Amino acid sequence: MRTDGLTHIGVEGEARMVDVSDKAGTARVAVAEGRVRMAAATLAAILAGDAKKGDVIGAARIAGIMAAKKTSELIPLCHPIALSKVVVDIAPDPALPGLSVRAEARCVGPTGVEMEALTAVAVACLTIYDMAKAIDRGMSVEGVRLLEKRGGKSGEWRAEERKA
Repeated sequence: MRTDGLTHIGVEGEARMVDVSDKAGTARVAVAEGRVRMAAATLAAILAGDAKKGDVIGAARIAGIMAAKKTSELIPLCHPIALSKVVVDIAPDPALPGLSVRAEARCVGPTGVEMEALTAVAVACLTIYDMAKAIDRGMSVEGVRLLEKRGGKSGEWRAEERKA
Protein backbone atom coordinates (compact mmCIF):
# COMPACT_ATOMS: atom_id res chain seq x y z
CA MET A 1 0.00 0.00 0.00
CA ARG A 2 1.40 3.40 -0.97
CA THR A 3 1.16 5.87 1.93
CA ASP A 4 3.78 8.53 1.16
CA GLY A 5 2.29 11.98 1.49
CA LEU A 6 -0.74 10.81 3.50
CA THR A 7 -0.41 12.16 7.03
CA HIS A 8 -3.26 10.13 8.54
CA ILE A 9 -2.00 6.74 7.34
CA GLY A 10 0.75 4.82 9.13
CA VAL A 11 3.46 2.76 7.45
CA GLU A 12 1.29 -0.36 7.50
CA GLY A 13 -1.82 1.44 6.22
CA GLU A 14 -3.43 1.97 9.61
CA ALA A 15 -5.37 5.14 10.40
CA ARG A 16 -3.65 7.43 12.88
CA MET A 17 -4.01 10.90 14.33
CA VAL A 18 -1.20 13.24 13.28
CA ASP A 19 1.07 14.40 16.11
CA VAL A 20 0.97 18.21 16.19
CA SER A 21 2.66 18.59 19.59
CA ASP A 22 5.86 20.02 18.07
CA LYS A 23 4.07 22.52 15.81
CA ALA A 24 3.99 26.15 16.84
CA GLY A 25 0.60 27.68 17.55
CA THR A 26 -0.27 30.30 14.93
CA ALA A 27 -3.35 32.31 14.07
CA ARG A 28 -5.50 30.29 11.69
CA VAL A 29 -8.62 31.14 9.70
CA ALA A 30 -10.80 29.09 7.36
CA VAL A 31 -13.85 30.11 5.33
CA ALA A 32 -16.29 27.65 3.74
CA GLU A 33 -19.53 27.91 1.80
CA GLY A 34 -22.53 25.87 0.74
CA ARG A 35 -26.12 26.36 -0.31
CA VAL A 36 -29.56 24.84 -0.07
CA ARG A 37 -31.51 24.96 -3.31
CA MET A 38 -35.29 24.95 -2.93
CA ALA A 39 -38.50 26.00 -4.60
CA ALA A 40 -39.11 29.75 -4.69
CA ALA A 41 -42.24 29.27 -2.56
CA THR A 42 -40.16 27.48 0.09
CA LEU A 43 -37.69 30.35 0.24
CA ALA A 44 -40.58 32.80 0.54
CA ALA A 45 -42.10 30.79 3.39
CA ILE A 46 -38.78 30.67 5.26
CA LEU A 47 -38.25 34.41 4.85
CA ALA A 48 -41.82 35.12 5.99
CA GLY A 49 -41.31 32.99 9.10
CA ASP A 50 -43.96 30.49 8.00
CA ALA A 51 -41.99 27.28 8.60
CA LYS A 52 -43.84 25.12 11.16
CA LYS A 53 -40.63 24.39 13.10
CA GLY A 54 -39.85 28.08 13.62
CA ASP A 55 -36.97 30.39 12.69
CA VAL A 56 -35.12 28.35 10.06
CA ILE A 57 -32.24 30.76 9.54
CA GLY A 58 -31.70 31.41 13.26
CA ALA A 59 -31.73 27.72 14.13
CA ALA A 60 -29.38 26.86 11.24
CA ARG A 61 -26.93 29.57 12.32
CA ILE A 62 -26.80 28.22 15.88
CA ALA A 63 -26.55 24.62 14.64
CA GLY A 64 -23.58 25.54 12.45
CA ILE A 65 -21.75 27.21 15.33
CA MET A 66 -22.45 24.26 17.64
CA ALA A 67 -21.28 21.80 14.99
CA ALA A 68 -17.98 23.65 14.49
CA LYS A 69 -17.33 23.27 18.23
CA LYS A 70 -17.97 19.50 18.00
CA THR A 71 -16.02 18.77 14.81
CA SER A 72 -13.43 16.54 16.50
CA GLU A 73 -16.28 14.38 17.86
CA LEU A 74 -17.78 13.97 14.38
CA ILE A 75 -14.75 13.61 12.07
CA PRO A 76 -12.39 10.73 12.86
CA LEU A 77 -8.77 11.72 13.56
CA CYS A 78 -9.63 15.43 13.69
CA HIS A 79 -7.89 17.28 16.54
CA PRO A 80 -9.98 19.01 19.19
CA ILE A 81 -9.07 22.69 19.02
CA ALA A 82 -9.93 25.79 21.00
CA LEU A 83 -11.93 27.91 18.59
CA SER A 84 -11.70 31.64 19.18
CA LYS A 85 -14.44 32.59 16.72
CA VAL A 86 -17.10 30.97 14.56
CA VAL A 87 -19.43 33.02 12.38
CA VAL A 88 -22.19 31.49 10.25
CA ASP A 89 -23.89 33.81 7.77
CA ILE A 90 -27.01 32.70 5.89
CA ALA A 91 -28.40 34.81 3.08
CA PRO A 92 -31.33 34.37 0.70
CA ASP A 93 -30.39 33.91 -2.94
CA PRO A 94 -33.45 34.32 -5.18
CA ALA A 95 -31.36 33.30 -8.21
CA LEU A 96 -30.97 29.72 -6.87
CA PRO A 97 -33.63 29.96 -5.39
CA GLY A 98 -32.44 29.10 -1.90
CA LEU A 99 -30.15 30.03 0.95
CA SER A 100 -26.39 30.55 0.76
CA VAL A 101 -24.40 29.60 3.84
CA ARG A 102 -20.91 30.88 4.67
CA ALA A 103 -18.88 30.07 7.79
CA GLU A 104 -15.63 31.42 9.17
CA ALA A 105 -13.69 29.66 11.90
CA ARG A 106 -10.67 31.04 13.77
CA CYS A 107 -8.20 29.77 16.34
CA VAL A 108 -4.64 30.12 17.53
CA GLY A 109 -3.16 26.67 17.55
CA PRO A 110 -0.95 24.02 15.96
CA THR A 111 -3.50 22.80 13.40
CA GLY A 112 -5.96 24.38 11.00
CA VAL A 113 -9.67 25.06 11.23
CA GLU A 114 -10.78 23.99 7.75
CA MET A 115 -12.81 21.05 9.03
CA GLU A 116 -14.56 23.26 11.58
CA ALA A 117 -15.64 25.77 8.90
CA LEU A 118 -16.79 22.96 6.57
CA THR A 119 -18.67 21.20 9.36
CA ALA A 120 -20.41 24.45 10.32
CA VAL A 121 -21.61 24.92 6.74
CA ALA A 122 -22.70 21.30 6.27
CA VAL A 123 -24.70 21.17 9.51
CA ALA A 124 -26.28 24.60 8.92
CA CYS A 125 -27.40 23.39 5.47
CA LEU A 126 -28.76 20.15 6.89
CA THR A 127 -30.63 22.10 9.57
CA ILE A 128 -32.25 24.26 6.90
CA TYR A 129 -33.33 21.08 5.12
CA ASP A 130 -34.68 19.55 8.33
CA MET A 131 -36.65 22.62 9.33
CA ALA A 132 -38.21 23.16 5.90
CA LYS A 133 -38.69 19.58 4.67
CA ALA A 134 -42.39 19.68 5.56
CA ILE A 135 -42.72 22.36 2.88
CA ASP A 136 -40.27 20.99 0.29
CA ARG A 137 -38.68 17.53 0.38
CA GLY A 138 -37.05 18.24 -3.00
CA MET A 139 -34.47 20.66 -1.56
CA SER A 140 -30.81 19.90 -2.20
CA VAL A 141 -27.64 20.69 -0.28
CA GLU A 142 -24.97 21.75 -2.77
CA GLY A 143 -21.52 23.17 -3.20
CA VAL A 144 -20.09 22.65 0.28
CA ARG A 145 -16.45 23.61 -0.11
CA LEU A 146 -13.50 25.40 1.42
CA LEU A 147 -13.06 28.92 0.08
CA GLU A 148 -9.88 29.93 1.87
CA LYS A 149 -7.51 29.14 4.70
CA ARG A 150 -4.80 31.22 6.31
CA GLY A 151 -2.09 30.45 8.83
CA GLY A 152 0.24 27.62 9.60
CA LYS A 153 3.23 26.36 7.67
CA SER A 154 1.37 26.15 4.36
CA GLY A 155 0.30 29.81 4.56
CA GLU A 156 -2.61 31.10 2.50
CA TRP A 157 -4.81 29.19 0.08
CA ARG A 158 -7.84 30.37 -1.89
CA ALA A 159 -10.23 28.34 -4.02
CA GLU A 160 -10.55 29.21 -7.67
CA GLU A 161 -13.72 31.02 -8.66
CA ARG A 162 -16.44 28.72 -9.99
CA LYS A 163 -18.86 29.61 -12.71
CA ALA A 164 -22.48 29.36 -11.62
